[in-house]
Amino acid sequence: MNRLLLIVDPQIDFISGSLAVNGAAKAMDALADYLYKRDELYQYKIVTNDWHPLNHCSFQRNGGSWPVHCVQYSIGAAIYPKLLEPLFNINSTTKVLTKGNNPRIEEYSIFKNRSSANYINRIINMKQIEQIDLCGIAGDYCVLDTLKDGIKFYGKDMFNVLMPYVVSIDNGKTLNEFVKNNSIKVTY
Repeated sequence: MNRLLLIVDPQIDFISGSLAVNGAAKAMDALADYLYKRDELYQYKIVTNDWHPLNHCSFQRNGGSWPVHCVQYSIGAAIYPKLLEPLFNINSTTKVLTKGNNPRIEEYSIFKNRSSANYINRIINMKQIEQIDLCGIAGDYCVLDTLKDGIKFYGKDMFNVLMPYVVSIDNGKTLNEFVKNNSIKVTY
C-alpha cells in the first residue's frame, strides 16, 4: 500500500512557545522515534506549517482568537528540532507546505491553502497514494480541520489518524468524537 504521512504543524510555538499544547513535546519525540523505525512505510512525507505575517487576522492584537504565533521566519515557526533528522535525512522525501500566510484568511486546514492543496493532490496522484496517515498539533483545530477537508477531497477511507502523535488543547475530546462518529481509521 502506498502511504503518505501528513504531519500538521510540528512547530516550536505549538510545543514550547506562545501557543504550547500540553504533551506536544512528548508526542513529537515519540513521532521522531516512530519515523526512525517506520519511515519505509511512506512513499512521501508532508509537514504543514503555520506561516503567519505579523498582521495576521488570527492574532488577538489584530482582533483574532490566538496569541501571536508561528510568525514567518521566527524561531516559533521552526519545525521541532528532534523531527528534523528523521524527516529530512531518512529514505522517503519530505516536503514542507505552508498555510495561514495571507493576513486576512484563517487556514487551520492545509487544504484551505490552494497552492498547498494542489501540491498534495499532485503527490497523491503521482505516487498513487492509497492512505494518508495523519498526525500533529492541535487535534481539535488544525488536525481536525485538515481531516475534515481531506475527507471532502479524498473520502474518509483515505485517512488513518495516528493518535499517539496527535495532541489537542481539549485533550482529544473533539477529534476522538469526530473519528468515532465518522468511522475514520485510527491507529493507537
